[in-house]
Amino acid sequence: MDNFSSFTANHQEVLFLETLRLERRRAERSRKSLLLALIQEKNPAGKQPSAHFTREILKALTALSATIRETDICGWYRDRSIYGLLFTEFSEASRSLVLDKLSAKIHRTLHETLCADDLFQIEVSFHFFPENQSGDNQSSPADRRLYPDLAARDDSAKFPHLIKRLIDVAGSFIALTLLSPLCAAIAIAIKCDSRGPILFKQTRVGQFGARFTFLKFRSMSTECDPRIHEDYVKRLIAGQGVKQSTAEGKETFKITQDPRVTNLGRFLRKTSLDELPQLWNVLRGEMSLVGPRPPIPYELEAYDAWHMRRLLEAKPGVTGLWQVMGRSRTTFDDMVRLDLHYARTWSLWLDIKILLQTPRAVISGEGAY
Repeated sequence: MDNFSSFTANHQEVLFLETLRLERRRAERSRKSLLLALIQEKNPAGKQPSAHFTREILKALTALSATIRETDICGWYRDRSIYGLLFTEFSEASRSLVLDKLSAKIHRTLHETLCADDLFQIEVSFHFFPENQSGDNQSSPADRRLYPDLAARDDSAKFPHLIKRLIDVAGSFIALTLLSPLCAAIAIAIKCDSRGPILFKQTRVGQFGARFTFLKFRSMSTECDPRIHEDYVKRLIAGQGVKQSTAEGKETFKITQDPRVTNLGRFLRKTSLDELPQLWNVLRGEMSLVGPRPPIPYELEAYDAWHMRRLLEAKPGVTGLWQVMGRSRTTFDDMVRLDLHYARTWSLWLDIKILLQTPRAVISGEGAY
């Protein structure tokens, strides 16, 4: 296919970005990797290239297009300003080898087709999917170049997202004001119940992998082993038989008799009152009133590639579909599916419905331990 005559540049961009989205999905299912190479001007500052430079870069890109495999894809990533090459279907273990070979091929072709001055104006960047994730709090946020479809989706819904943010700010501020006497009473009770801080602070992972300090009322003793939860969560994500029975004979996917939880902490967890400080996270913009629950960094080590989409497609929230549709009675995979369904079908009305259903879920205590 002639990349410069079969379609207009705009049509090529739409086609290439849709192909990138579909290839991400294919990589999730096959557990293979893909590599996105982007070629662009250095610091173009949003300006269109000159006519001479455009003619020269098209010559170089035509030469590059002739060197890739039939199963690889090339086209405009951004209309006549960023060109993309998508290399698919290779193993995680071969990433370094693939990068070395493709980088050498691209740079060799550019050197052969561009003069020194034009070559100096070009930069090439490489982006792997799935991205390497670890429990290290210093790991980088998600590479947004791999998700242009999500950026386009958000750009097309700027006004509804602005309204959602206004609801978050107003709702969290009003709730914090009205519930301040209750929060003060809980703080006093925690101090009387056990030694330690009132608030439990923990690093969590927000949208696109951004880290933030997550707040809860402390419900555990301070002398506890965090590995109990870490081991349990990793088994839960892997689906390795962590279903337990409650005192009522119901099945749950959560630790029901956690020795680390204090007597008051069990009440706070059952009533979800331990979650109230997260309204401050909402006010700060780190969370929303409605959205997926933010994971702990070490959880990412056990995530499959498709699980990561719950961190990309929506900002984390205090409540969500999982909270009103079973909570700990659902498997981890089912929870992720609910998060992705929420992101795909999001609307302000859906947020309102979830917020209206949350008090009933809290009062019933179904799935809360």
